[in-house]
Amino acid sequence: MRPFIAVVGAVNMDVCGRPYQKLILRDSNPGAVRYTPGGVGRNIAHDLRLLGVDVRFVTVFGDDPYGETLRRSCESLGMNIEGAATMPGMRTSTYLYITDEHGEMQLALSDTDISACITPEFLTPRLAMLNAASAVVVDGNLTRETLVWIAEHVTVPIFADPVSVTKAERLRPILSKLHTFKPNYTEGNHLTGETAPERIVDALLAQGVQRVFLSLGADGILAGAGAERVMLPCLPTRMVNTTGGGDAVMAAILWAYLKGLTLEQTTAAALKAGRLAVEYDGTNNPQLCADALL
Repeated sequence: MRPFIAVVGAVNMDVCGRPYQKLILRDSNPGAVRYTPGGVGRNIAHDLRLLGVDVRFVTVFGDDPYGETLRRSCESLGMNIEGAATMPGMRTSTYLYITDEHGEMQLALSDTDISACITPEFLTPRLAMLNAASAVVVDGNLTRETLVWIAEHVTVPIFADPVSVTKAERLRPILSKLHTFKPNYTEGNHLTGETAPERIVDALLAQGVQRVFLSLGADGILAGAGAERVMLPCLPTRMVNTTGGGDAVMAAILWAYLKGLTLEQTTAAALKAGRLAVEYDGTNNPQLCADALL
């Protein structure tokens, strides 16, 4: 069997509104509205496929036209979705967001209630598959109960993306079980109470995380594992759209893990993937590939 990554997480229909000119609050702004497949778990799985990695995606689709569209999209990308399911009578997870004229997100509403259907009972018949993976990646859209169950039953390395400050709290009980954790500064600050990036990484490692990749936005990534620390700045970037940047970073980290790259090489690859993501007017840049990260 070829090595594969199992992704357990959300799939969304992303609805993005971008004004043509400076955003005026509490007013109707002329602009463009775009519908694209999204969700942290799905985005990571999509980017892994662009990097040539075999993916098994465990998720739930809504019983509506969005859900069918998302299912077909996953299949067209070559994801194995035998572990996914359509939930009768439930609406598809939807992420609605508005950017400014430069593509920087200004406001968002996340309707991810269906993700609660990914329960321990849902995952139990899929456990053998999860434990056959090279790694399992989870996102903070899962419930705390499900994350704790995964941490207690999955025997392969677990990678985690907190998604947001609020959802990062769900990961607190399992930090000691994580192989790799990719928070941004705000999420790391929330979980540790520390303000200095170095102390955030130190605190997370002290709680048992094996590797931390702390995203510092325009300042780059601070990575830590054991006593090793790597700080690399962002590459020169023509920012178009920030949505999906963090997901591309996580996909690159997983790809680098499969390749056996060092902490510094992994951080460099992650920054390259992030740059490609934010330079594209969409969520997943089709130019992302293994050659672009080497």
